Amino acid sequence: MPFEKSVLVPLGADETFALITEPDRLRRWQVITARVDLRAGGDYRWTIIPGSSASGTFTEVEPGKRIVFTWGWEGSADLPPGASTVTITLEPAADGTIVRLVHEGLAPEQAASHAEGWDHYLGRLVEAGAQGDAGADEWVTMQQELDAIKAAEAALAACQLVLRGLTGADSGRATTCTEFSVAQLADHLTSSITSLGRAAGAQFPDRPAPDTIEARIADAGQAALEAWNARGIDGMVTAVGSELPAVIAAGILSVELLVHAWDFAQATGQQVTVSADVSQEILGAAHKIITPEVRSRFGFADAIQAGPDAGILDRLIAFTGRAA
Repeated sequence: MPFEKSVLVPLGADETFALITEPDRLRRWQVITARVDLRAGGDYRWTIIPGSSASGTFTEVEPGKRIVFTWGWEGSADLPPGASTVTITLEPAADGTIVRLVHEGLAPEQAASHAEGWDHYLGRLVEAGAQGDAGADEWVTMQQELDAIKAAEAALAACQLVLRGLTGADSGRATTCTEFSVAQLADHLTSSITSLGRAAGAQFPDRPAPDTIEARIADAGQAALEAWNARGIDGMVTAVGSELPAVIAAGILSVELLVHAWDFAQATGQQVTVSADVSQEILGAAHKIITPEVRSRFGFADAIQAGPDAGILDRLIAFTGRAA
């Protein structure tokens, strides 16, 4: 039972094709992370919301005109990766490009849920075409059951949104981490993500760094979180120079992403968009991770007493020794 819908994107065909195929563009309307091998026979993996990753294989690629790929959800018995097919065609129009999406191979109940999803994201595609970025996705911050990996995915989404607001002039700005400028904090966070990703078996190819801080963090985060999803949070790993429970290492990743998102936001006059559920999950992780011994060993400032009306994110920030 296919789902079909067309929208008008106010861009040329080549720019629209880039929006639906390139990771840097996909993050502006549809995904948290994306890995894309854009060729017939190449595969992809897109984390749409925390805990929900679609993957499949490209079967046809005509740049600026048409793309066909298999579709399914990791961990799904009913619609696993490769179980259905999405065809997207692009047709030039007077005011932009008509994007026609057909999703085939769905059972009736699957068609209904995917119709809701595609309606949501095709609307965001149009907005990204018009504005350059569709902004925070309300579905990423919806209430849901969380674990350390899902919380890290949500924290990465929040961090990326802040980083997309940076300009080249922001690199030298001071941050609340007094030893780091914005550019230096980005280096630190990239190193942390890479180290914690390797603890789960992630591979990081040696290649030139992307042009923007947001792309650097996104690339590292994609590889790290894909590895954590494959490994899971059972057992022990080697991270930060010690043998740790895997759930603690994944929790460190979530704390690093959300707290440093706040640091970047403070440095550049922005706000962090994150749900109370995610902040609460990461605050709980922080209480387990930042013990008095860890606070002394790694140079964390003493916790600050949060005010009685402080939100959960502010309590997390205060616990790390920052003044919210």
